[in-house]
Amino acid sequence: MKLVRYGEAGSEKPAMLDADGNLRDLSDHVSDINGAVLGDAELARLGALDPAELPAVAGAPRIGPCVGDVGKFICIGLNYSDHAAESGHEVPPEPVVFFKATSAICGPNDNVEIPRTSTATDWEVELGVVIGKPTKYIEEKDALDHVAGYCLINDISERDFQNKRSGQWVKGKSADTFGPMGPWLVTRDDVPDPQSLSMYLDVNGKRMQDGTTGTMVYGVAHIVAYLSQFMSLQPGDVISTGTPPGVGMGMKPVPVYLKAGDEMELGIEGLGVQKQKTVAA
Repeated sequence: MKLVRYGEAGSEKPAMLDADGNLRDLSDHVSDINGAVLGDAELARLGALDPAELPAVAGAPRIGPCVGDVGKFICIGLNYSDHAAESGHEVPPEPVVFFKATSAICGPNDNVEIPRTSTATDWEVELGVVIGKPTKYIEEKDALDHVAGYCLINDISERDFQNKRSGQWVKGKSADTFGPMGPWLVTRDDVPDPQSLSMYLDVNGKRMQDGTTGTMVYGVAHIVAYLSQFMSLQPGDVISTGTPPGVGMGMKPVPVYLKAGDEMELGIEGLGVQKQKTVAA
């Protein structure tokens, strides 16, 4: 099942995709796609609906972030060994954990703002994991049962803010529009193996990242179980699981960064495609 939020920013409505890829409105059944409807029982109820009997959404509305009311936006750093190498780091002995501000979340095709004073805004295609039920002190073998589904995320990063401005990475990760999310939340029953998904990212039509979730250092089940030892995870929390090589910071001999007017396209197998244009903040 592919769940979608559509409409103007801050006023999105819930929908699902039918077999032909058309939007079908869910407003008569749920108020939003958020933590309140991401448990197994609620997802089963939505999955039992016949999309053909739901109202068709007219036109081509804006697609919003696929999860509303996100409580925590947790990220895993250096989770692909070849990306760690291009970043000048060793593979970490445990997952590197940081946060993005939830105010960074935007729709998958919204414009991405280059922050004022930025000289090093970068791209990162990542697999997003959406939590479906309360998760605390769980074992890895049970971890995927706590996942509602998966989505595509572009973990936009300002590298100078992240690496040269002291303190935590959150400075370089949290600008407005630095968290495009969606287009769809694909429920876990439609993603039988989250460690076998191809992924890519293009900038101005040039392939920059071309990888697979199979090369993660720490897989989804390990990450969810690991995080649950340090904090409870709640329905609607989102985990961004790291990026494969090919980011601008790693380009040789000179890093390549985004500038206003650039266009990005990125996708993960089965999870849809995002397209963003960069603009000056």
